[in-house]
Amino acid sequence: MASFKLRPSFSWVSTLALCVGMASALLSAPAALAQAFPNKAIRLVCPFPPGGAVDIASRAIALELSKNLGQPVTVDNKPGAGGNIGGAEVARSNPDGYTIFMTTSGIQAINPALYAKMPFDPNKDLIPVTALVSLNNVLVLHPSIKANSVSEVIALAKSQPPGAMNYASSGSGTSIHMSGEMFKSLTNVNITHIPYKGSAPAVTDLLGGQVMMMFDNIPSAIPHIKSGKLKALATTGSKRDPLLPDLPTMAEAGVAGYESGVWFGLAVPANTPRDVVMKLNAETVKGTKSPEFVKRMTELGYIIMGSSPETMAEMNKAEVQRWGPIVRASGAKAD
Repeated sequence: MASFKLRPSFSWVSTLALCVGMASALLSAPAALAQAFPNKAIRLVCPFPPGGAVDIASRAIALELSKNLGQPVTVDNKPGAGGNIGGAEVARSNPDGYTIFMTTSGIQAINPALYAKMPFDPNKDLIPVTALVSLNNVLVLHPSIKANSVSEVIALAKSQPPGAMNYASSGSGTSIHMSGEMFKSLTNVNITHIPYKGSAPAVTDLLGGQVMMMFDNIPSAIPHIKSGKLKALATTGSKRDPLLPDLPTMAEAGVAGYESGVWFGLAVPANTPRDVVMKLNAETVKGTKSPEFVKRMTELGYIIMGSSPETMAEMNKAEVQRWGPIVRASGAKAD
């Protein structure tokens, strides 16, 4: 008797092969994506104007990333609302790694407590890549102000009508703003806050005498301190800053319990593939170790960090817990 063998239909075999192929493609997609990324230019959104401390750090790391990734990384300044405008734009962008954000501890922790309506949630709509650098602020005055110490500033403010003295900031919710609010709270002085859209325009008006004082980031203030165009009285960290070692800390100058600083870090839109996040993390951390980056940053007063995404996430949580009560106690609000 002749034997017969059943042959699977061509369509069944084709379907099976197609399914296997699709499954294989899905499993290999993340690895392929990581290998392919990046294959075009990357935009790094800086939420403050050119010339300030955030912009300086953005341009320095963009240069290193351009070298390490083999694609141009361009800085796009989107200032306003204490960093919220730039942050909201990034949060709404395609989560593919080609739009990254220079966030700050102020954007992550202060803005949510300060603004009645946030255009995005920095701790949900963005995910961390790496904490990049930290720095202290410095209390600087226009030379015409007749005060040569922190105690003299306090005495001068209390001798004048409430609100007669003023201080500039780089925007509501920034570390510069909250450094001023902390000063007001701990010394019981009434000085008027004048917000700007970034540190650079605020410093310009301070140099011109349109405003009286400012708790500026050290990198943007240091050239004017060295030239004598601004009078520096104290730094805001827990210990003296290595770039200005002759200046006391605010606590040493008599404001007990005062400590205020800021850190900057890279973030990307939520749902960005993990492999892309890790590629950006690895190349950014590599960039923080380049001799050129280290020299430029340390000369300007930055403290270099470079961390895992998980470490930056923990830092975000700690900053929210730290600054939320301070903002609420200060009564500061922004629309």
